[in-house]
Amino acid sequence: MPRRYVLALVKHETNTFSPIETPLSSFGHGEGPAFGREVVDRFRGTNTPLAAYLDLAAREHAEIVTPVAAESWPSNRASRATFEALVRPIEDAVRAGCDAVFLDLHGAMVTEDCDDPEGEIARRVRRIAPEVPIAVTLDYHTNLSGELVDNATVVTGYKTYPHVDMYDAGMLAGSILVRALDGGIEPVMAWGWKPLLASIMRHAPEDGPSGDILDYARAQEAGGRVLAATLLPSFPHADTPHTGVSAIVVGDARRGGREAAREVCDRMLDIAWERRAEYVFHAPPLADSVARAKALGLANPGAPVLLIDHCDNCGSGGAQDVMAVVAEILRQGLEGVAIAPIRDPQAVEAMVEAGEGQQVRLALGGKTAMPAIGLAGEPLEVAGRVERITDGEFTITGPMYTGVKTYLGRTAVLDTGRAKIVVTSRPHEPFDVGVFTHAGIDPRKLRYIMLKSRIHYRAGFKPIASHVVECAGAGVTNADLSVYDYRRLVRPIYPLDPM
Repeated sequence: MPRRYVLALVKHETNTFSPIETPLSSFGHGEGPAFGREVVDRFRGTNTPLAAYLDLAAREHAEIVTPVAAESWPSNRASRATFEALVRPIEDAVRAGCDAVFLDLHGAMVTEDCDDPEGEIARRVRRIAPEVPIAVTLDYHTNLSGELVDNATVVTGYKTYPHVDMYDAGMLAGSILVRALDGGIEPVMAWGWKPLLASIMRHAPEDGPSGDILDYARAQEAGGRVLAATLLPSFPHADTPHTGVSAIVVGDARRGGREAAREVCDRMLDIAWERRAEYVFHAPPLADSVARAKALGLANPGAPVLLIDHCDNCGSGGAQDVMAVVAEILRQGLEGVAIAPIRDPQAVEAMVEAGEGQQVRLALGGKTAMPAIGLAGEPLEVAGRVERITDGEFTITGPMYTGVKTYLGRTAVLDTGRAKIVVTSRPHEPFDVGVFTHAGIDPRKLRYIMLKSRIHYRAGFKPIASHVVECAGAGVTNADLSVYDYRRLVRPIYPLDPM
């Protein structure tokens, strides 16, 4: 008789300082949550942990139940009602009976009344099915809790940033769980935490200590000492008691794995703590960054220079309509620029009403106040020609979220003469060139590209760039963590406190 597997996805990276709300409709990047068979249709063949679970189940000839798949762009806390709407289908599926549960979660979700929704999901599943094994895959930017670890059988996470190994992380977690079901291994986990707020601008393996820690983790896996070793550098924009850098390691209890997992976990965290100063990001003044980018573009006309507006990244909960970097680019007279994306549904509506080819004058962006950091919205007056209007839909072809359909909402391109600005109705972090190409813009032919991103842009844009210049504008994804009024962190914590 085939085994019965429950496969589910619930993901939200919660920026507790974000001004963006998180209704149920936001889960699904335009489509809303998927339920039942629609989960398979949306995710099979994609570069996601859920796709790995689906492939693993097919390989095992297992019966699958897919109660829900729901992922939202980062924003503020979801309501209890939204959380229940996402979790109850999982509970019902587990209650109906299964041999294993495979969860594709984020690890940095917060709701209006819960600091640890992922831990609550695992606890609820465990309460319903005390003996059923549970595999969990987590995002790299997880704030790990003991409740999740205590109620799961296997926990793994991504080892890349940009996250191009999501499928691999899911396959690792799922394969370990299947081996345990077959009786070949007995998974045991060790985890730990450090009071360290690591700037996301220093999370990428090539930028700071994470690279060396991940090399060590991979070596321990490859040598067979442990089954899986995961570094979780945290999501510092979630104000919770378990926010901080953590690690989790899976060993085989039958082969000395308990002790090995503990030793490997401790060593990973020791490296992070010893090199904690390298997790602090120092940003030069905005005007200096744009001037540097301008000079690089003039000296290297063969490939575009990227200007990265990292303080207003919707992929970490930003409003995606702060115009500080755009304004400085225009003030300094850069030419041959493409900018994406500015989220401004009102501006899109005005351009749609005007029509393609028409001249418009807009108060662009700046529609969102950010009281958590004392920032008022400040639109930018721009004029130009409506070059293109699109439905904002395309399928990602790059290495991150490969095969996933993307919904920008109604989208319009404004050509100011010096810059082509992609204005969207919905949020989207630009990690795939489709944000431009779907609107008829070839980013390879430009001198400058401004992207509202932090690190994920590297997946699709770094290969075509001559240089990258990080530009510190303003917003709720500011890398300067001192701008946030934290209330729930465990203190002292580095670098906010001397340690």
